[in-house]
Amino acid sequence: MSRRPAGPATPTANRQWLNEITKEAKHRPTAALWYGPPGCGKTSLAAQVPGVVFLTDNTEQGIQTLKERGIVAADIPVLPPARSWDDVMGMLEALATGEHSHKALAIDAMGGLERLCHEEVCRREFRGEWGDKGFASYQKGPDVSLADWRHFINALERLRDERAMTVIVLGHSKVKPFKNPAGPDYDRYIVDVHEKTWAMTCKWAEMVLFINFEVTFAKGDETKQKAKGLGGQFRIAYTENDAAYEAKNRHNLPAEIPLGNEGPAKAWAALSTALKNGRKVVAQ
Repeated sequence: MSRRPAGPATPTANRQWLNEITKEAKHRPTAALWYGPPGCGKTSLAAQVPGVVFLTDNTEQGIQTLKERGIVAADIPVLPPARSWDDVMGMLEALATGEHSHKALAIDAMGGLERLCHEEVCRREFRGEWGDKGFASYQKGPDVSLADWRHFINALERLRDERAMTVIVLGHSKVKPFKNPAGPDYDRYIVDVHEKTWAMTCKWAEMVLFINFEVTFAKGDETKQKAKGLGGQFRIAYTENDAAYEAKNRHNLPAEIPLGNEGPAKAWAALSTALKNGRKVVAQ
């Protein structure tokens, strides 16, 4: 039997891999994705993260509104609004290579950046044609865009590894039917982006929090009147997967973290306390 000729030796051919095994626990800054309905406090919560800088698209001005109204500190640093995909990638490159003291990056919001990504791909790959003969043809546009989105994720990873920056991606939620292979389909909350963009980003994040208002229900009467929702001011961060939403964490967080209704500082205190307690569990 003929054998394939041996190729040229690679630079790692004689490397002693077994000698490099380590038991050391290496710390990496968190990669987080926080999402929920409008007004649930995602932006104001991210603004409490120590050393944070915001990256926004040109349609998302939530952080500026919060600063103007005194809900968050007026001196929180914000990069110029990104108007193109080149702007986004250029800002990430500047954060990776430039001189600064920022410890965290908050991206507000995921849907706006996906729009800029799709605009760039439509211009570059489909001659600006959005219809059935271009970007929308057999879902080609979103599929082709995944390569650019992967470059974006890699740029975020570079900030974590080379600049020790925590990365928090914020997203607006939407309700979408979930095709359940084990039974009847049902509705579920996800981020308001293409499902493949969501899948890639959700897989990357080590913490996915679904933030929503706590709602209780009053039962309908015997005339089959629908139940009425009550409350809606107390916020909760959900950290584990559920039929109604997708969430996860690798920080030993409780399934639910009450964020309250007393403002962003109290909400951040609750979340940061849960994170510290989770680290103590690991240390034990």
